[in-house]
Amino acid sequence: MLIRKLLYFTEPQHVEVREERLSAPGNDQVRVQSILSAISPGTEMLVYRGQFPDLPVDANIQSLGGKFAYPLAYGYACVGRVAEIGRAVSAEWQDKLVFSFQPHCSQFIASPEALLPLPDLFSAETACFLPNTETAVNLVQDAAPILGERVLVLGQGIIGLLTTALLAEFPLESLVCADMYALRRQAAMSLGAQAVLDPACAEFSDLARSFLKSGADVTLELSGSPAALNSAIALTAFSGRVVIGSWYGQKPAAIDLGGSFHRSRLRLISSQVSSIAPELSARWDKARRFEVAWHALRRLCPEKWITHRFALDDAPMAYRILDEKPGDAIQMIFEY
Repeated sequence: MLIRKLLYFTEPQHVEVREERLSAPGNDQVRVQSILSAISPGTEMLVYRGQFPDLPVDANIQSLGGKFAYPLAYGYACVGRVAEIGRAVSAEWQDKLVFSFQPHCSQFIASPEALLPLPDLFSAETACFLPNTETAVNLVQDAAPILGERVLVLGQGIIGLLTTALLAEFPLESLVCADMYALRRQAAMSLGAQAVLDPACAEFSDLARSFLKSGADVTLELSGSPAALNSAIALTAFSGRVVIGSWYGQKPAAIDLGGSFHRSRLRLISSQVSSIAPELSARWDKARRFEVAWHALRRLCPEKWITHRFALDDAPMAYRILDEKPGDAIQMIFEY
């Protein structure tokens, strides 16, 4: 009899690791032994704090069925090795390193179609950043930066860092970033931005404008803080774009639309990785975007941003740090 460990969010500020029976793989399935899984701090903190809305979890991820409701097994960045294959599965899958959108668990059953083989020479540490890198690719595609534009990125968590790194590859006039935590600002310093600022600084707006001149052509709000939307609006130039990549959950966003926004003809753009932007969907699909993300991972080597490694049994400590001391961490992973 197979037993696996699976992480559950059980109520606000509480997680527990449960042992469950795992059936053998069916004829067209495989069993994957997890090597590591990455915590997605933004989304998982909404789940941990009970700030999720009454919505389906994600119809595009088969392993995450149902609605956001406790108890909830959650997570979507697991890397493992195929340990057992069903009779109808090609032998080439045996022992293959794979990525899968799975909750945090020690092993799981899946069909080969739900697995992404790791490219040659990829480590598990690099591959666990695939979902967040795909998100960063999607954000850049939605922002659609133009040669010589001025770009502002609010938030330098793991999504912000990956997005900044991709934007730094464009021939922009200026790239300005902001984050309230010193560790994240330090990580962003080496990515090619002209400035990495503290939004809590009294001179923040003036400092940002000194680099952005008349304002940002495009601002990406990735901080997870609804209050940052007003900074995004205030620092974006006439007819500019504000790409909102943060998911606020139940946190209310008190947006000031009575000031500069009204006369500035700004566009607020919702960006979410579960789908392809309609204007791209005739040429782009998830497979093509994943290919771009794999290439980006090879260039960016984001495993350097792993700050904490935990056994799954120590999950309560990991989430407590993210909840109470978010400035101490960038990327946390569970090792199995």
